[in-house]
Amino acid sequence: MTSRIRAAVIGLGAMGRHHVRIYSELENVELVAVADAVPATVERVSTEYGVPGYSDIDALLDTVPLDIVSIVVPTSLHHDISIKAMRRGVNVLCEKPIADTVALATEMIDVSRQEGVRLMIGHIERFNPAIIELKKRLEQAGDIYQVTSRRLGPFPDRIRDVGVVVDLASHDIDAMNYLLDSPASLVFAQTAQRIHATNEDMVLGTIRFANGVIGGLDVNWLTSTKLRQLMVVGSHGTFLADYLTQDLAFYANGAVPSEWSDLADLQRIAVGEATRYDFVKTEPLKAELASFVEAIMQDTDVPAPPEGAANALAIALALIASAATSTPVTPHLVS
Repeated sequence: MTSRIRAAVIGLGAMGRHHVRIYSELENVELVAVADAVPATVERVSTEYGVPGYSDIDALLDTVPLDIVSIVVPTSLHHDISIKAMRRGVNVLCEKPIADTVALATEMIDVSRQEGVRLMIGHIERFNPAIIELKKRLEQAGDIYQVTSRRLGPFPDRIRDVGVVVDLASHDIDAMNYLLDSPASLVFAQTAQRIHATNEDMVLGTIRFANGVIGGLDVNWLTSTKLRQLMVVGSHGTFLADYLTQDLAFYANGAVPSEWSDLADLQRIAVGEATRYDFVKTEPLKAELASFVEAIMQDTDVPAPPEGAANALAIALALIASAATSTPVTPHLVS
């Protein structure tokens, strides 16, 4: 492989254009092509970045030698386009969710192994500096009791083919999997459809992990302002991470002395010392793409593996199934 990675981007919507921008900025990457189903979009982006543009994906993959490709298209197209690229020996970074179903996700994983190429899924919060710092410091919380997330915001017009659970809550599901490194054993959820034409746009969900931790999800497309927070409650205190501002704080448990002897055997929890951490804040997407490129150049495992993405999808689909039946559901995880 050459000293520079030859990259293309398929799908030039808002997120796809960010992929294009970042690849053009990375010193060890040469952006060599872009593609989209809309010819006017292809012309505009290819002209701006001075690279060939294609409306025919097969033509791109058959004509342009590639090391990597970002696939940033609607979820329903992830499986087919990823497999087309991998069958041609191209390493793939596919935006999340990995696919529509766990079966399709499993086929994508199998093809990547058969072809000897890497498949990475764009679960961007794994590259959020606040979450990375939280992962490093997680033991400080002691025994973990609960992880809860709130991801609220207005409805995005670009999302049509999936609901808020698969599109939005999957961020926090994957973040919980990343932090806890324990499989989900049972889920329960309630959803509602208020303004989305075909899918749910609100979910309140619970995830029980095999290690005993309870996960909570409060996610919607109905709130006029964005809120992106994750809280970890442990025996020694509580972490609060803000995805948007990339801030992380730890609130230690404090003890409150009591003059009432009957309370002597009770362990009371109160607010102790608060610590806010300083660390370098970076653009998560740029860190994600740079890490993918580095894995290809160094011939190492990708930092957001497809098996983890398949399990995040399995949990999301189990939450939807639970809401449909008002019963707890066991997710079918990928080993």
